[in-house]
Amino acid sequence: MAAMGTHGTIVVSESFNPEADAKKLRAAMKGIGTNEGAIIEVLAHRTNAQRQLIKEAFKRSFGKNLVDELKSELSGNFEKVVLGLLMPSPVYDAYELKNAIKGAGTEEACLIEILASRSGEEIEAIKATYTKEYGRSLEEDICGDTSGMFQRVLVSLLTAGRDRGSFVNEAQALQDAKDIFEAGEAQWGTDEATFLTVLCVRNRNHLLRVFQEYKRISGRDIEESIKREMSGNLENIFLAIVSCIRKKPAFFAEQLYKSMKGAGTADSTLIRIMVSRAEVDMMYIKPEFAMLCGKSLHSYIKDDTSGDYRTILLELCGGGGK
Repeated sequence: MAAMGTHGTIVVSESFNPEADAKKLRAAMKGIGTNEGAIIEVLAHRTNAQRQLIKEAFKRSFGKNLVDELKSELSGNFEKVVLGLLMPSPVYDAYELKNAIKGAGTEEACLIEILASRSGEEIEAIKATYTKEYGRSLEEDICGDTSGMFQRVLVSLLTAGRDRGSFVNEAQALQDAKDIFEAGEAQWGTDEATFLTVLCVRNRNHLLRVFQEYKRISGRDIEESIKREMSGNLENIFLAIVSCIRKKPAFFAEQLYKSMKGAGTADSTLIRIMVSRAEVDMMYIKPEFAMLCGKSLHSYIKDDTSGDYRTILLELCGGGGK
């Protein structure tokens, strides 16, 4: 169980000893074969900050880079989870965004998921890390790979310009709701820029009030109007923003469900959410998932994955079948 005051399945290991953990990991990789169970036992039960100390202890004790050693021993999706766990959070997000926009095609779902769900402080850290790691501007790379209003929404989110306060201006909330209604349902065509101005800039409490007023004015939830008025990536990003404003764990629960429903598994999404949220709000995501699917996240992962990959994901889920 998570400790009081935390919402993740991974909590601080009280008996933490980075040198001892480094030795365990070294022993797991020595000789013929690899003891994946020992790697899971250590890395899936330490916080991100503790894993960074293990990396330092490993280099100090053995003169080798832990990440390089693991890369040479592991493969496939299990390797992707392990390497993700060893990256500091902004490094991992920057890495995922880089992978989403490099090469042929763009994985828009990754751009949407990360930029719609991270706080202003987190986005500032991701941008700085991206430039440090890759010597490039995240905004320029995203602009080089996207276009139109979808690109404008991404750029707006990248400015981290959302009001970080909690004050609700009642008159402004009513006006925002009217503006969105008049930009969409009340006219032929849709003025998407108005949606951008309100959804990407106002604070969470204010937007929750706007959504209430919008339903009163239009008779519809704002999500329904977005689906009626827009399509493709623009529809997806506005829906993601609204979902994250309403209840972020429910947003991640839905993304996890989409990654595993039907034939095949969208492993990149499954891995990214399990790695990035295990220490943040996984304890809230799990009940949202169960409400959405009528089945536990643990059982979905168990049915959809296999081997060491399954084992480490189940540990990040909190083990135990709950």
